[in-house]
Amino acid sequence: MQISEGLYSVDLSVPLMGRINVIHPALFVDEQGAVLVDTGYPGTLPLLHKTLENLGVDASTLNSAILTHQDIDHIGGLPALLEASSHPLEVFASELEKPYIQGDKMLIKITPASIERAVANLPADTTPEWREAFRRNLENPPKAPVTTILDDGQVLDRCGGIVVILTPGHTPGHMSLYHKKSKTLIAADSMVVAEGELQGPIPAYCADYPLALQSLRKYLQFDIEQVLCYHGGLITVNVNQRIIEIVNSIET
Repeated sequence: MQISEGLYSVDLSVPLMGRINVIHPALFVDEQGAVLVDTGYPGTLPLLHKTLENLGVDASTLNSAILTHQDIDHIGGLPALLEASSHPLEVFASELEKPYIQGDKMLIKITPASIERAVANLPADTTPEWREAFRRNLENPPKAPVTTILDDGQVLDRCGGIVVILTPGHTPGHMSLYHKKSKTLIAADSMVVAEGELQGPIPAYCADYPLALQSLRKYLQFDIEQVLCYHGGLITVNVNQRIIEIVNSIET
């Protein structure tokens, strides 16, 4: 879906654990090429390429990937993306997320207990072979090199200006992005859209929930007309006021 000139929501419907999980990476396109924000789950490259084609975007123009944080549904498609590209891709991430994305450290949410829970929650009709493959994927998550570090407040000179907003809490180095030209916030997992409403982060999925809430205050300095959440998609109604309400609810 095109959000504004040069900005798209790459809506991917991914079969996962017996249900369809819809995720919403962002895509910036300008005369320099295309920048993908987050890469989806492992194994979703064909779906990504098909979705880009449907959007009228040539996948060969993709020259950069920004990873908002280390979770598998955000970094999982990166190795295949790099392998399939005919040219090197610049990979952006925050300093704190880099060692996890590169495999120097284990993903913070992947523990022996979390792996057992995930395997136990697979549908009952999951074959033993698929169950074991699922376990191996969690025990050996995707990894790929990060080439460029992004800092808080940095402005990328792409598509009219993309502002980096470090919003730790969901993970230690989680980042969001603000597209100046369209006044769009790419919120990643700092917020979600649920039941047609913009909501704060989901506590169970946060490494540090109080910090994730505090990070939302950073959004108050921006004039935001629309928000793209990785989970829930685009919301355009009463956005600034809703962010103020969420932040105010933290203090009460």
